[in-house]
Amino acid sequence: MEGSNGRPELGSVVVGVDGSEPARRAVLWAADEAARRGTLLHIVHGADTDTRSLYLSADSIEGVRSAGYELLRDTAAVVAERFPGLRVTAEFSRSAPVPSLQRTAGLRGTVVVGSRGLGGFAYLMLGSVGLRTVAAATTPVVVVRGEADETVTGVVLAAVRDENDTECLRYAACEAEIRGAALRLLHVWNVFESAGTAAPMLDGVGSVVGEHARHLTVLTERIREEFPGLSVRADAEKSLSVAAALVEASRHADLLVMGGRRSPGYIGPTLGRATHSLVHHAHCPVQLIPRRRAGQRDES
Repeated sequence: MEGSNGRPELGSVVVGVDGSEPARRAVLWAADEAARRGTLLHIVHGADTDTRSLYLSADSIEGVRSAGYELLRDTAAVVAERFPGLRVTAEFSRSAPVPSLQRTAGLRGTVVVGSRGLGGFAYLMLGSVGLRTVAAATTPVVVVRGEADETVTGVVLAAVRDENDTECLRYAACEAEIRGAALRLLHVWNVFESAGTAAPMLDGVGSVVGEHARHLTVLTERIREEFPGLSVRADAEKSLSVAAALVEASRHADLLVMGGRRSPGYIGPTLGRATHSLVHHAHCPVQLIPRRRAGQRDES
């Protein structure tokens, strides 16, 4: 959703908790983000008691409720201690985590999830709740990755594919502004994937390179015009793997922002290849901005 000046309104911050260490880190990241935005932080625990009531006793359900409320109280207390003055709400939901987070986020809230939850196998890089939250998102979602004690780089990294990423880059620019950080636009392309679009002549690859450079130049000029006080750097790279190049670049960023396009799957929406790799392997938090196009089939 855009504000009166055409910039996106970052909105409130919604974070899910389940008692795991990754969720605790996600809460602290979300609280820091809400403090920067000057907005509300909503802490949500989706206990899914409505479904559990089908196979658990009344005493067991009451235990789940008690544990959930205690988790919310303890989490809110930690946030209040570290971020005094921050406006915080805590919600116990009888629904499953994913619909609970979506409902609380509404039309423009940002949902924050940890890199792994209590229910996932230890070797999974992103838990099932996180994956479902990202795949079903209609508002921005942040997967909190990276180490808790990593040095701040002062850089927000934005992945650029083409001019359909304009709104995504505006979000990235707003994130850079509230951090007092620089914005780096990175366009990565794979020459093998572009081979089918090149003319069958010696200068075919050169024409493809020129088209990639044009997209990046147009977007860079647009963001610099809309955010005149922001330091913006634009880079284009060739790589055998777009995802691998973005993962490596994330080592030198505090936040990676990209358009989270979806591809139709056999069971509901699925993540594109680059998005899937980044939410599993990035070295910093990843913010996905929903981006859909008519007739879209997959992600580069």
